[in-house]
Amino acid sequence: MISVLNPYENFLGSRDAQDILAETPSKLGAFFTQLGPAGIEKSIAPGKWCAREIFSHLADCEITFGYRLRQTLAEENHVIQPFDQAKWAATYAAYDGPSALAAFSSVRRWNIALIRSAKTEEYAKTVTHPERGTMTFQTIVETMAGHDMNHLRQLEAIAAKVAGA
Repeated sequence: MISVLNPYENFLGSRDAQDILAETPSKLGAFFTQLGPAGIEKSIAPGKWCAREIFSHLADCEITFGYRLRQTLAEENHVIQPFDQAKWAATYAAYDGPSALAAFSSVRRWNIALIRSAKTEEYAKTVTHPERGTMTFQTIVETMAGHDMNHLRQLEAIAAKVAGA
């Protein structure tokens, strides 16, 4: 069953969200190297994002998640601003893979520092997402990790397709 608060919850399994967050930059780097310049332009199916677009999406989302985490800690009763990922993706042709990976990795290190510095009681601090309802700082962290897992699986499928071609 998919949680309305965290639509990526099923991707976590029994894994710790913070472990996933810490491992993702190196996993993305490995996929980037494995795919190479030609493979990064491949997708799992027609009409789906290519690997470069997935890297770009992850960079955009990392910036967004970082803002949400900080607003949750700084503000009382904060309401998250949703965004339309398809509209944001309209700009992805302008981005190159190395820059997307660098942006993601840098902001992720910054976000992990914040997450690890949060006090135990801050993980229970609430925030409202207009489309999903009231959630906690911890829910955002777990959403980030599940989102990572979702896109890592997509990149794994692209890499398998490229290797089999």
